[in-house]
Order: sequence, then C-alpha cells, then structure tokens
Amino acid sequence: MLLTITCTPPEDAAWPATDLGFLLHKNPDRVQAFEQSYGTAHVVYPEATAARCTAALLLEVDPIRLVRGRSRSTPDFSLGQYVNDRPYAASSLLSVALGAVFRTALHGRCDQRPELAQTALPLRIVLPAVPCKGGPQAAERVFAPLGWTVIAEPLPLDPAFPEWGDSHYVRLELAGTIRLADALAHLYVLLPVLDGAKHYWLAADEVDKLIRAGAGWLAEHPERGWITRRYLARRQSLVRTALARLAEVDDVEAEELDAVEEGVDEAEDTAATERAETTPAPTQAVPVADGRERAPSLAVMRRAAALAALREVGAHRVLDLGCGEGALLRELLADQAFTEIVGVDVSMRALNITERRLRLDRMPERVAQRLTLLQGALTYTDARLRGYDAAVLMEVVEHIDEPRLGALEYSVFASAAPGSVVVTTPNAEHNVVYETLPAGKFRHSDHRFEWTRAEFADWASRVAEQYDYAVRFVPVGVEHPEFGPPTQLALFTKATADRSTKGAA
Repeated sequence: MLLTITCTPPEDAAWPATDLGFLLHKNPDRVQAFEQSYGTAHVVYPEATAARCTAALLLEVDPIRLVRGRSRSTPDFSLGQYVNDRPYAASSLLSVALGAVFRTALHGRCDQRPELAQTALPLRIVLPAVPCKGGPQAAERVFAPLGWTVIAEPLPLDPAFPEWGDSHYVRLELAGTIRLADALAHLYVLLPVLDGAKHYWLAADEVDKLIRAGAGWLAEHPERGWITRRYLARRQSLVRTALARLAEVDDVEAEELDAVEEGVDEAEDTAATERAETTPAPTQAVPVADGRERAPSLAVMRRAAALAALREVGAHRVLDLGCGEGALLRELLADQAFTEIVGVDVSMRALNITERRLRLDRMPERVAQRLTLLQGALTYTDARLRGYDAAVLMEVVEHIDEPRLGALEYSVFASAAPGSVVVTTPNAEHNVVYETLPAGKFRHSDHRFEWTRAEFADWASRVAEQYDYAVRFVPVGVEHPEFGPPTQLALFTKATADRSTKGAA
C-alpha cells in the first residue's frame, strides 16, 4: 500500500520544498526501511527539489506475519487470513505504520525547523486505494470539514468489465494548506474509520490514542460521533469513554454526541454516507462559516436553565441526583452562592470520571470542601440526602424503567424532600426536528421512554399534588413553533414552609 505527501511551497517562500525531509525526520537522499510486526515500511522520495518535494511511505505487508499476530477482526475462514486486501489498500495497517515511522512529525516536533513545523503548508496527499464502503461521499464527509479539498474516485471492480460497476475502494486525493502534524493526525485517525475495521484487538489505551491524535479538531468535527464509533470498532465501553472525554473539550454532553449513533449497523452507515452533509439539529453546537459565534449547545442551555431555577429559589445547598460525569457539578462549584454540593450517581465509573474532570486532587481545599460525591441508586431512600435546599434531576427520569418511577418519586420527593426539585427531560414531540434520528427511535439507547409535553405535565402535576409541591414548566432550547422546545423543565417548590434543615442545631 502506498501514501505520498507532496509539498509545493509558493515561489516567494523562504524555505525549499526539501525541508519536508526535516519535518518528517527522513533524509530525502536516503531510502529507509522500518520493520513492523506485519511487514516492512519504506520511506523514499520520488522527487526532491527546492520547488517540489514528495515523500512516499510504501508498506509491504507480509500475510504470514499478519496471520501470526492476527486479532478477532481477521476473517475466520482459513483462506481469508491469507487472501485479503491488507497488502494493497490503505487501512489501519498504514495508520499504525504512519504513527511509528513519522512519530515525531505526528507530534509536531522539529528541532531543525521549529517554526516550519507550526506553519500551514501547501500539501497534496494521494492514496491509490482506500477501502471506503460509504463511497466517495464518506471520504468527503470526514475530510472536507478539516479544510481539505477532496477528490475521491471510485475504483472499478474490474476495468475489463465496466458493467460490473464500482468497488468499495476509492483513489483518494487531498489538497490543502495545513500543518503537517495535523495532516498526519487526520490520516492516522480517519483511514481506519473509512475502512471500518482494525487488524488488531482494541485495548483501553486506544481511547488515549484517539484523543491525542484528535486534539484540536475531533471535538468540533460534525461527524465526531460516527468517527469515534468507527475508530473504536463499535466497542461501546470504549466509545462512551471517548465521547465523554470529547465532551469535556467541547462542553457538550457525551449523550448528545452519541445520541443517534447507537446501534447503527453497516447498512445504516452506507445509507448515512449518501448525504454529502449531515444537517445538525437546530440546537446542536456547530461552527459558523463566517466566523460568528456558534449557538450554545443544548447541553449548555440545559445547564443554564437548571442553574437559573436554582438561583430563582435561592438554593445554597444542592443535590445533583444522577450527576453523571460532573458537567453540572463543575458549574455549581464555579458559583460561590452554592455552599454545599452533593453529586450522586449509581455508576462508580462516572464518579471516577467526575473526580478526574474536576481535578479534585488539585482543587483548593476551600473549594473541594463544598463538594461531596456519593454512590447511590435513586430508587432507594437515602438518609444522607435529606433536608437540602434543592435537588436537580437533569436528564435522569427517562433512564428509569417506568415501573420503578414510583420508587424514584418517593425517594426524592418524600424521603429526601428538598425545598425545590428541578427536573429536565427530552420533549418527544421535538424528535422529528432531528433529521438524523430515525422515526420512532429515542435520542439515546438507554432511554426507557420519552414524554410529550402533555405526558410530562401530567406526571409532574400528579407528583406535585401527591407530595405537597407546586410546579411550573419552563421550555429549554430553541422552540419549534409546532413541536415545542427540545428539552422541558419542571420546577417543583415545597408548598409548606416548615421543612427541616440538614445539620441545623
């Protein structure tokens, strides 16, 4: 398999094209070979002049070596282990070789030309054969948002029999003025994504590789959910971890990134790539081409609405029930008005991520003292949660099995009995606005139900009456004139004023 990188500097450039050799840390005057576990990678320069320089990475794959180190992704039938496209088509094998051979360049380091390493260069990258089951549109879909001009030409099954049609391979050409380290990072992540398979078994550190290589571009990519899922071979435990870490960077809930990506099979992948662009939901965070500020994401607006409700009722001591990975906790800590904050979640993994995201080990003591993290199930009463000013259930109730909702209602409204309760949940009517959400599907695979506005109002009114609260409703997000807001919020306030205060003398 072959990859070529060509640099053609402008005529008035103060540096020759052969400086590409410094950036790649490979001398244009030498042919170099690098042994890999599955073959040999060669670096050669077909042309190297001051006006134009091309570096080629040629990977010779040894099928015997590949079989000896095969993983579960290798075809199970015997012949398929030896007869496949791996020696010829750019895939995860080329990605791994690129990361090994051009490791320093991928990290953006060059002691001889440090300023050039940080400069966007006019580059042209050519890959003669790339497996791309989604067709040319898939290549356009992932590379174009990164600033590349993409030419993806389908390769025929057999040139001698044009009536057989095209194969799922393309000749891929990318052109753009981009920093070399960024160009290599794009290839490192996206080649396995287009292929949709990896030649090795994925370990937990694969998430770290993705986050490192995707730094500065993946979190804002419009196809980040699809890319993440394909890169991690649909290993949901890894996908969820990666999406949570990307959410940290982009200030978006991991749930939103993965909302319509769950459980999509290869047929859907192919259908999805038939669109040249994916139209985001009205409240999804997207870059604006003319440089204006992008609209806040629904996650940001949801947290802002919850905070506004807490401030409205004058809450100082707050429970975040079902706190997940700490997005709301972070904002509560940033406001000195909230003097005591408790995050509760049934998942110990989520609480560990919260500790890391909030950097509790490095947090000033006076700030850390305001926060307590507790593991607990919200369908069971917990004496530790009694007597707080307010509780927040942000995007929680829809994750509870409907027969268990009564237990949650009792544990929150009767046992914990905070002065106020803020509940947010998706508005099912608004789902039709999301063009990528199939009809009849929930926004997230773990949702047990999604309520219409009338259903949410009926539930909230019944709970308020049963447990002696008053309730009012607040729309969250950009409202559709017919289908309403994407999120609905209910603010419950205790009807009686003689509530107890936790820790009172």
